[in-house]
Amino acid sequence: KFLSFALPLFSGIISDLYPDADVPFVDYGNLQKEIENQLRLARLQVVPAFVGKIIQLLETQLVRHGVMVVGLTLIGKSTNITILSRALSQLRKDESKDPAHQLTKIFNLNPKSITMEELYGSFNLMTGEWTDGLVAILVREAVSDTTDNKKWVVFDGPVDAIWIENMNTVLDDNKMLCLANGERIKLPPTMTMMFEVQDLKVASPATVSRCGMVYLEPVQLGWKPLIASWA
Repeated sequence: KFLSFALPLFSGIISDLYPDADVPFVDYGNLQKEIENQLRLARLQVVPAFVGKIIQLLETQLVRHGVMVVGLTLIGKSTNITILSRALSQLRKDESKDPAHQLTKIFNLNPKSITMEELYGSFNLMTGEWTDGLVAILVREAVSDTTDNKKWVVFDGPVDAIWIENMNTVLDDNKMLCLANGERIKLPPTMTMMFEVQDLKVASPATVSRCGMVYLEPVQLGWKPLIASWA
């Protein structure tokens, strides 16, 4: 959640303010073991810094239903999301007692590959009939599923003011999807909106402030794991 160069500064500030405080070590136990296992099953390398970023994604989801995974291409954003979903699903199959460990289903879409009407829905100008867009369809499907299974809608594409502003009511505490036909659909607690983006240059403060952030940097993965997996 912090940039690599900001971590020493933050640690220094905390140690100055609370010199006698001892930060406890957090043991993630079965979760960390399963994440490492899923990385091996996918024939990927177990890099401690990358495993930490996967755990950060889960921690962020526990407090925010809107999460942005930010980083350059080939930095591991898609792998981060996929490995976490597989690990949570496997832990649930292994009868884990942790309520955060549930079967997880991912819905991927590129918001820039379709029109606004196809994304949110539109009226037929001839008949006046309403047709749901992809987001509305996925939210309705999640609402109809009353189990504890997690549903992640991953917007894999650039964030811009054209389409993301319509998500503000979804990302705030109301968790309400407002459609152009006047219908309002409340998101279930099991649903998470995730944004897989390269940067936030054109995202408004209103959108950014509503989301949790997980930032992936090249320094955390490096080039050696890529070569090792490829070889």
